[in-house]
Amino acid sequence: MTHIDLTHCSRRGFVHTLSAATLFPWVSSAHAQDAGGVLKLGQSTALTGPLGDLGQAAVQGAKACFDAVNAKGGVNGRKIELVSQDDGYDAKKALTNAEGFIADKDIFALFNCLGTPMVEAMLPKVIESGIPFFAPYTGALLARPKARNVFNIRASYPDEAEQLVQHLSTIGIKRIGVAYQNNAFGKEVFEGARLAMEKYKVTNSSAVTIENTGADAAAAATKLLADAPEAILMGLAGKPTIDFVKAMRQQRKGMPLYALSVLGAAATLKALGDDAVGIAVSQVVPLPNNTGVAVVRDFQQAWKQSGTALEPSHLALEGYINARVFVEALRRAGAKPTRESFIDATWALKKLDLGGFEINATEPGRSASRFIEMTMVNRQGRFIK
Repeated sequence: MTHIDLTHCSRRGFVHTLSAATLFPWVSSAHAQDAGGVLKLGQSTALTGPLGDLGQAAVQGAKACFDAVNAKGGVNGRKIELVSQDDGYDAKKALTNAEGFIADKDIFALFNCLGTPMVEAMLPKVIESGIPFFAPYTGALLARPKARNVFNIRASYPDEAEQLVQHLSTIGIKRIGVAYQNNAFGKEVFEGARLAMEKYKVTNSSAVTIENTGADAAAAATKLLADAPEAILMGLAGKPTIDFVKAMRQQRKGMPLYALSVLGAAATLKALGDDAVGIAVSQVVPLPNNTGVAVVRDFQQAWKQSGTALEPSHLALEGYINARVFVEALRRAGAKPTRESFIDATWALKKLDLGGFEINATEPGRSASRFIEMTMVNRQGRFIK
């Protein structure tokens, strides 16, 4: 598949085979006895429910990084503790979790909270409080307000949708169907696709919505196929993806399907089985098995040492990358970091190369990464470029 780059670490029993001194040269075990204490991060994410596999992968990826850093003494003498609370992909629970974290004086920042509806629910309180809101796990534009305490890393959903539409336009597809989730996430994807279709003059299109339960997926597939699309772009995540793809494969097995990065959870691919083969997926981080990329090699070592039973995935790698960026910003915030000094440090991250993945913070409202590459699911259920 085409590669497009739009820009230019384990448990306490961590062994020395992972060279944290190499990955984080400013970390020194000599600081382990410093009175830095513990810096706590609050995270509301889906650990159960329809998108629980996404949340678990992202949490484990971040912990693999933080544990590697902690094993070498932490950041300027401070260990990092990630406090993850399950919201089951429910916006009300997420807001309750966020309010609890904001009220807790021991929580320094919110980290990698997952899901567009959840982030949307949290944002008013987050912005009002001024607490750092670091790397929310969503590509939605609504998660990119003009607020300095909100720091986004991943490319946006409209960026991904545009890249998919551009690809389809390039290969001569004239009729595109869009199936999108009936929530804030799905609507963002649809709007991004719609604008991209206008830009690339793809005028023949149709769209259907699918509920979060996936109960109407088969009916949606039937309705979409009635308009005779040549390819279908899916703005779906978790169970609705599984239900829609299976329904589509039953009704029109050879229909080309295109999806955004959120499809990439290992549990989703496993549940789809052979029905996943051939689906094209845009990704916002490199392939997690591409050892030609330095940050992937670092991730793989940390992942192995973490002892997790989960398979490495794009989602886990994204969690790891977000943690790496957080650690670097925290280091730059100084020996006695405040929320203000940390926020200043995040916006000073210019041309930070993690090893094949560049961070370039510009201004509030814009993502610090614009990395996107196209992948495809092969017959072994794995992503290939």
